[in-house]
Amino acid sequence: MSRPRTLALVPARGGSRRLPGKNLAALAGRPLIGWTIDAALSARSVDDVIVSTDDPAIAEVAQAAGAEVPFLRPKDIATDHSSTEEVMRHALQSLAEAGRTWDLLVLLQPTSPLRTSADIDEAVTLFRERQASAVISVCTTDHPPEWCNPLPPDRSLEGFLRPDVVGKRSQDLPTSYRLNGAIYIYPCQAIREGALAAFARGSYAYVMPREHSIDIDEPIDLVIAGALLERRESTT
Repeated sequence: MSRPRTLALVPARGGSRRLPGKNLAALAGRPLIGWTIDAALSARSVDDVIVSTDDPAIAEVAQAAGAEVPFLRPKDIATDHSSTEEVMRHALQSLAEAGRTWDLLVLLQPTSPLRTSADIDEAVTLFRERQASAVISVCTTDHPPEWCNPLPPDRSLEGFLRPDVVGKRSQDLPTSYRLNGAIYIYPCQAIREGALAAFARGSYAYVMPREHSIDIDEPIDLVIAGALLERRESTT
């Protein structure tokens, strides 16, 4: 199978409710988005790295980090309710108008700064080997989902656990995985045609280490990511 031309797309809108300005938040002395751009630029499987943003300040930082920002995203697809599929389709359509096309799109959210270039390359390799319709990254859960349930208003624990789970140790329960938000890979044609097959036949999980899977959503996540980066650098 010939090597597919691959675009790494980094979606980074300016707004954020829980952590304002998070895509430019400082992490280990540099803007958050810079870590994802670095990993994408270092990935052997990636041909081009493009940032989709509505924010000129993010665009400037992204370009300084080595990514392309050939357009600013329209405001109507840069809201809390905008779908990732809309963002990907807009990017591919805008770039096609300039005569630029790719076979695969690797979506890399800047809120996953500990994802490595090796993670990206291995996920693309999995896509090619399985001739997949989608590859999406996951990691193991922190706790068994069998131990999780909603609570009623009075916080009663009556019936909180199923009878077959009561008394079980975590190692007695099946290993569970969760989406970690770090890597999504799709054929560009499927994006253009609105025919994504995520979580359907032909889609596969790329399993990442939990220490690569931190997702920046709140200020405490920056502290945790910073500590993990410091440990990573001390062991390399």
